[in-house]
Amino acid sequence: MLLKLRILSILFLGVLTTNSFAQENPNPEKYTAHNKGKFYFFWGGNRDNYTKSDIHFKGNDYDFTIENAVAHDKPMGWHVNYVNPTTMTIPQTNFRMGYFINDHYNISVGVDHMKYVMQQNQIAKISGTYPSRYLENQINNGQVDLSDETFLTFEHTDGLNYVNTEISRVDDISKIFGITNTDKIQINLTEGAGGGVLYPKTNAKVLEKDRHDDFHVSGYGVAAKVGINFTFFKHYFIQGELKGGYINMSDIRTTASPEDTASQHFMFLQRIISFGGIFSL
Repeated sequence: MLLKLRILSILFLGVLTTNSFAQENPNPEKYTAHNKGKFYFFWGGNRDNYTKSDIHFKGNDYDFTIENAVAHDKPMGWHVNYVNPTTMTIPQTNFRMGYFINDHYNISVGVDHMKYVMQQNQIAKISGTYPSRYLENQINNGQVDLSDETFLTFEHTDGLNYVNTEISRVDDISKIFGITNTDKIQINLTEGAGGGVLYPKTNAKVLEKDRHDDFHVSGYGVAAKVGINFTFFKHYFIQGELKGGYINMSDIRTTASPEDTASQHFMFLQRIISFGGIFSL
C-alpha cells in the first residue's frame, strides 16, 4: 500500500512540474525567429535609370561612336502580363530564388529583366568613320540627329538580362515598430551584393542592315542593393529594393553579320517591388 502511495505521489509531482513548466513558457519560440535552412523565391517588376554612355559600333565599312548617348527604360505599368504565364516575360521583371545558410545570410540566383532604349529624339556627338551617304541628312558638324531612324536604332528590349548571383544579409527590425508576434507580421532589413553576366536580345538597326535577333552573352555586371521586407503569416512577403550597379558589355551582336558588333558600359539604378514566399526545406 505504501509503495502504491509513493508511485502516485511521484506521478502527481510530475504532472505539477509539467504544468508549471508550461506556465513558465507561455510563448514558444516563433517560426520566424530563425531563417537557417529556409528557401525563398520572389517575382516582381522594376523601373530603371541609366547613365549616359559612349556606344561604339564596328563593322567592315564603319567604325564610329555615339558619345554620351541618353537612354531610358520601357515600363508597362501595372499590367496583367506580370502574372500571365504566356506573357510574363514581356514587362520589366525580376525573378530570384535563394537559400539561407544561417539565420542572417542567404545565397541566391536570379534574373533582372531590364529594358534599355537609346533615346531617338536626341542629337548626339559622333566620331569615327561611316558611309558618306548619311552625311547629307543625319550628320552635320560631328553631330548626328538620331530621330531619323534610317541611320541607327539601338535597344535591349527583349531584355537587358542581368543573370546574377548574390549574397545578402537579413535582419529582423520588427521591435523598432513595436511588433511582438512576428509570426503574423515581420519587418526585415536586407542588403547584399553580387555579380553576373549580361545575356541580352539586342534590337538594333545599324545603317539599314538586317538586325541580329537572338540572345547573346555580351558582358558582365556587378551590383549592390538595400531593401525592406514585410513578411505576413510566416510564409508570404512583399519586398522593395533599390539596386545600383555597373554594366560592361564589350561584345554586343547588332546585325545578321557576326562582324558587326557594338560595345558600351554604364551605371544603372533599379527600383524593384516583388512578391514571394519563404519556406523550410
